Amino acid sequence: MRAVWRAARAAVRRRRLQTLVIALVTLTSSTALVFALGLLDAASAPFDKAFGAQRGPHMVAVLDPEKVTDERLARVGDHPGVEAMAGPFRQATVELSRNAMEFGLGTEITVVGRADPGGPVDRLDLWAGRWATRPGEIVLNRQSDWTADDLGKRIPVRPGGPALTVVGFAFDLSRTADAWVAPGQIGALRPTATQLLLRFPDASSESRLRAQLSDVTGTLPDGALTASRSYLALKHQVSSSARAYTPYLTAFGVLGVAVAVLIVANVVSGAVISGFRQIGVLRALGFTPGQVIAVHLTMVSVPAVAGCALGTALGNLLAQPFFGAVFTGPDAGVLHDSVSVSGRVDAVTLLGLPAVCLLAALAPALRVHRMPAARAISAGSAPRAGRALRLQRRLAGSALPRPVSLGVGLPFARPGRSALTLAAVVLGVTTVTFATGLATTMERFGTAGRDAFQVTVYASRYHDGREIQPRHPDPALHALLAGLPGATEVTARSAVDVRLVGSAHPVLLEGRRGDRLPLGDVLTGGRWMRGDHEVVAGSAFLRQNGVRIGDRITLEKGGRDLRVRVVGEFMGNNARVVVSAWPAVTELAPDEKPIAYHVRLRAGADPDAYARAARDADTGVTPAPRGPDTVTRTIVGSATALTLMLALVAALGVFHTVVLNTRDRRRDLGTLKSMGMTPAQVTLMTVTSMAVLGVLGSLLGIPLGVAGYEVVVPRMADAVDITLPAYMTDVWRAPALTALALAGVAIAVLGALVPARRAGRLTIAEVLRGE
Repeated sequence: MRAVWRAARAAVRRRRLQTLVIALVTLTSSTALVFALGLLDAASAPFDKAFGAQRGPHMVAVLDPEKVTDERLARVGDHPGVEAMAGPFRQATVELSRNAMEFGLGTEITVVGRADPGGPVDRLDLWAGRWATRPGEIVLNRQSDWTADDLGKRIPVRPGGPALTVVGFAFDLSRTADAWVAPGQIGALRPTATQLLLRFPDASSESRLRAQLSDVTGTLPDGALTASRSYLALKHQVSSSARAYTPYLTAFGVLGVAVAVLIVANVVSGAVISGFRQIGVLRALGFTPGQVIAVHLTMVSVPAVAGCALGTALGNLLAQPFFGAVFTGPDAGVLHDSVSVSGRVDAVTLLGLPAVCLLAALAPALRVHRMPAARAISAGSAPRAGRALRLQRRLAGSALPRPVSLGVGLPFARPGRSALTLAAVVLGVTTVTFATGLATTMERFGTAGRDAFQVTVYASRYHDGREIQPRHPDPALHALLAGLPGATEVTARSAVDVRLVGSAHPVLLEGRRGDRLPLGDVLTGGRWMRGDHEVVAGSAFLRQNGVRIGDRITLEKGGRDLRVRVVGEFMGNNARVVVSAWPAVTELAPDEKPIAYHVRLRAGADPDAYARAARDADTGVTPAPRGPDTVTRTIVGSATALTLMLALVAALGVFHTVVLNTRDRRRDLGTLKSMGMTPAQVTLMTVTSMAVLGVLGSLLGIPLGVAGYEVVVPRMADAVDITLPAYMTDVWRAPALTALALAGVAIAVLGALVPARRAGRLTIAEVLRGE
């Protein structure tokens, strides 16, 4: 093995181009693979770990205390189908004053009376302060972005309720409540429901959980169960962002591995063919067939392992900030610090990709297994006589210029090598096509609704932890903003926490008033609201609540009920939001005022200048020009980077093929140059030979890229529970396809140009000296 290692090490140093190509290919592929596998693993593992540590409830059941007593509910835990239970806890919906926004709370929160943060189910993380044990105390469900300085602040409850002092911060991943008080305090908050937290033996699917809950509550009085929520819905929501990125990163990972296999096989096959003489010398020196194979496999494994190691390190380095962009928001923030590329992902990449490369190298390496030394030494580097001669003669008789006809026939002299190179070009075109469609859709997604408004003016301002109200009342402020230079339309928006009757999911009712009720081209079904009792809901709300267009739902707040009809669906992944005209909001919350005003500017107006004018007109508002969509920028940016990397790798495969072809045909090139062929003609002939593969690669790669787009993009939308409008996915038009048809030619020409020019400068004397 020492001799094998010395021979392989010498081959690595001697074949620098081959070593560089393998290293770059495996580096790119391993980076893409770390991204894809790491995100796929991170999409569920952090949630499962945190949920398991807190012994989170599989089902949260909300019951009517007027129909079933706490004593009867306490016996539910004895049911053989219940693994563990916590409760019953009294639950109240509490309305807060606007000052509560300082605490990051809405105007309406769910408060539960609970004696301690522990228990058999839903063990809360009390990370600051202490638990509420006396009347007038409250613990907020918040993550660690608060500090101990916030303890002791008071939260006013309206109307006429007590002011509660914050004595602790606890985090509950299951979101069973927004806050907790002592059981003796909950009575003063007028509870209207009772909460049970249940764990079941089988939590594998939504249907199994629903069936077990039905079995457990089947003995309770009719109507006792008013709402329920499974942990799977929460898990889906928390990890939806990661799942949106996973399909396209997986596609890039698969393409990267496929390109790596093809190019490594091509490189090793070329090394075997062009190295017949060296193989014969090794055999003559006493190397066994197995040792010769070991030399070639070692020659591949050295750059492959080095490339995988660097690619894995690079993938880990880039994945952390990327995961930081993916795992954002109030639900995923607690998982942010625990999200990283796991050791098993690194192990799979470091061990799996070199193994795949070795398997790809094994087939061409076996060609030398039984080759006698004399035959290997005497084997010429030129193609065997008779290979593709008939086709080349027909091309010679065509009207094509002689360099072009010779170039078209060259790929057929080495059909195996050309097939591997063509496959790499096909995958490169597939990647470019897929990425182009994805980027087009994401650009349209990111710009949807941008013509509806350019500036949002929030109807409050915070300074030194204190909320400052606008000087102007609502109607006057609306008129003021409409009268500022550049404004053409102003739409007021309110946001009211309400309850969907029959569901435990919180609902945010957005009321709109003013010039433009439909804020953008994001409608995916039905129509925008016209009547006072009509609403439009986001895709996620409809899916998670089992509601369809045309259904009627009942919203409730503060003892008031409002029955509305869902008339449309808009592209929205917030499962809480429904949109209505202003009268629907006033029926549920008569005193509600706008929280923001959306301002549309005339063409050419400066959003920043308008924002400054609004701030000068009323110091109690916070103007915010509309910024870029970060999700779109993240996906388009990462897809572009990965596409460029894979296209460059495919071009490197072409580059290596041209170098091998040039070495194999040195004698032919010398003959052609002696007959008067100019360097430019040699360059044209060589580039043409690869351009043929580029044309074929475009014809095959474009349909594959379109098919990949049709598979991946719908899965990305489904991951975040949205439906994309038809215009966002209608991306395959004639101009785009025409431009994509040049992608294969561009990859082939880019890879062939440098070695082709080098071949054109080759002199007859250099050829003869090499012979």
